[in-house]
Amino acid sequence: MTTHPGRRTRILAAITATAGLVLVAACTSTDEGAGGSKTAAGGVELVKAGRLTTCTHLPYPPFQSEIGGKVQGFDVALIDLVAEDLGVKQDILDTPFENFKTGAFLNSGECDLAAAGMTITEERKKNVDFSAPYFEATQAVLADKKSGISSFADLKGKKVGAQAQTTGEDYAKSKGLDPVSFESSDAVLNGLRTGQVQAVVIDYPVVQGWLKDKANADAFEIADNINTGEQYGFTVKKGNTKLREAIDKALADAKADGTYKKLYEKWIGPYDESAASPAAS
Repeated sequence: MTTHPGRRTRILAAITATAGLVLVAACTSTDEGAGGSKTAAGGVELVKAGRLTTCTHLPYPPFQSEIGGKVQGFDVALIDLVAEDLGVKQDILDTPFENFKTGAFLNSGECDLAAAGMTITEERKKNVDFSAPYFEATQAVLADKKSGISSFADLKGKKVGAQAQTTGEDYAKSKGLDPVSFESSDAVLNGLRTGQVQAVVIDYPVVQGWLKDKANADAFEIADNINTGEQYGFTVKKGNTKLREAIDKALADAKADGTYKKLYEKWIGPYDESAASPAAS
């Protein structure tokens, strides 16, 4: 595989640089500011000149959240690599999670792509085009240590929480549960902390991040880990082949030159080889 120019410097830059990343307000204006072409390297058409505009839903650590006034995370760092290849900078637009199922902000021209720790599903493929899978995900049951919950089966009859419009919520419902829906992952955790629910079903990497906090680790424990075969992908507007291919190339290069591994260790934890080369959904 041909290595993109500048890859040797990319590894260090990718794990440390977030300067210039701006959380922008929703805007449909065609004003290009300083001017310039909306066509980036490789003939990729962008909604805003000089910028790769990413739709996300905050917060969702460790994939994207605001840290020290900047939006950072695993997804953010990977899309920075795509932006670098295109010769532009990444902008982040915080949007409702439900728009990722419909591709609404992609279709309206407000974003070039969506990056939100999003599971590839056949339902979502009807509305958006997915990149190659970049992460293997499992669902976790995080429970209050005093709840007596030690497995998914123990959730029956208990107050269970999940993030709205997610595969964790879908999975809980498919097993006959009626979970309390929370708008964001932060709200899910708050629901557990305040006793609104006794356990939650949510993506395992999110739980890993929560348990790094001693207060959370003292109060809660992983009761079960469920391999649902989920894989994350980035999305583009249906038919936007050039941008999708640019994303896939950046991911493949990052896996080949070691950048992906370093970013994984920085944001997720100990490197899992299977996450680096998942089979296509």
